[in-house]
Amino acid sequence: MFLNWLQHETSGLLTLCAAGIAVLLVMIIRFRIEPFIALLVTGLLIALAAGLPVEDIVGTAQKSSDSLLEGGFASILGHITAIIGLGTILGSMLEASGGAQLLTRKLLGAFGEDRAPLAMGLSGLIFGIPVFFDIGIFVLAPLVYVVARQGKRSILLYCLPLVAGLSMTHAFLPPHPGPVVAAGLLGVDLGWIILMGLACGLPAFVVAGLLYPVWIGKRITLPVPADMLATADELAAKREGQRDPSLGVVALIIGLPMVLILGATFGSITLPEGSGALSVLTFLGNPTVALTIAVLLSFWLLGTRRGMTGRDLSELTSGALRPLGMLLLVVGAGGFFGKVLAETGVGDALAGSLQGVGLPMIVSAYVISSGLRIAQGSATVAIVTTGGIVAPLVGSAGLSQAQLALIAVAIAAGSIIASHVNDGGFWIISRYFGIPVSDMLKTWTVLETLLSLVAFGMAAGISLMVA
Repeated sequence: MFLNWLQHETSGLLTLCAAGIAVLLVMIIRFRIEPFIALLVTGLLIALAAGLPVEDIVGTAQKSSDSLLEGGFASILGHITAIIGLGTILGSMLEASGGAQLLTRKLLGAFGEDRAPLAMGLSGLIFGIPVFFDIGIFVLAPLVYVVARQGKRSILLYCLPLVAGLSMTHAFLPPHPGPVVAAGLLGVDLGWIILMGLACGLPAFVVAGLLYPVWIGKRITLPVPADMLATADELAAKREGQRDPSLGVVALIIGLPMVLILGATFGSITLPEGSGALSVLTFLGNPTVALTIAVLLSFWLLGTRRGMTGRDLSELTSGALRPLGMLLLVVGAGGFFGKVLAETGVGDALAGSLQGVGLPMIVSAYVISSGLRIAQGSATVAIVTTGGIVAPLVGSAGLSQAQLALIAVAIAAGSIIASHVNDGGFWIISRYFGIPVSDMLKTWTVLETLLSLVAFGMAAGISLMVA
């Protein structure tokens, strides 16, 4: 009787889903189990509790390729692995060549000392497109120290715009894992993710990354610690005499993939189907092809043309890719988790319940993602888990690419809300800029919450106007 209720009734299926998420959070938070293993175990437990045949879950001894386990991993990893890998290599080339420092120095020179916070914010925004959030901090933090020393004002005025720019691009724009994973789970073209990510993320950056730091920087004054200034001076001495790449080359490497991807998206809207021009744009605008072109250009323009050998490029590439293993495992396990939820009928049950409550899908996606983020701290886990829950809902809703992209943005916005002590990024920023925990909660936590709320508000507003 109980099993029939659990496996077939709407209330039972929703209870099963809630229990699965509770088990997932307990494993990650209480027992410190790696999210990859926690997602895998939880998915298997939900599948067994839902009464799915073992052959459907793991396959047979002779064949397992059609199983939920292998199919779930393959469905998402096949879409994102090359994109994330190529994006990581591209960011490493820009970092190693000094392109980030060059860009920031040019912006500081253009805007002047009085507008240095704006320059730092734009540096984070631009350099954050191809580079992971933590790498952006490692590379650009020394410049923040120097600028804050010259300005003789609180370091918050300079570091908060920088991390806001890095956080915005990391949350909403490809080739970063979050938006790429959300796009893969919901079946959205990356061109639409870029368009909606910019439309929602840029206003959020203005509020959280420009207006808020000016306000809070006048109320909390934090000097640059002496040891950080010494580190910045050492790094500057090491780079002295090294030849910087040209600004045009840096801009080309950063912007080319986005231009190609957007070209394919706009071409699919404006050009007749089957035309030669559309075929060319579709090929060049495929995210993997676009990033491959940019990576090869970076190897030449930022590498061999400036004295790097093939061995140097090989070592840089392998070093950049090495940390991606656990990230891809978490994403793959999330794909399996989502497949299980879809197969058990939880998605249909949740869709019916949400329709009964009258809660719009985009709001539901944001609330679920926010709750998971606050509870366990990982944006990636929040995105893959929410995507797995929401994907069955949107699959049968007949939504357009623009609407799906906005739901992906809402999920990404929820995944960054209220960063606090269970988030690794919280401690990286605290360490690199010498901000005490109490001040981190007043500054970084509030900044991330503003970024999340404004981006979601934009997504919800735009969703009322697009079809």
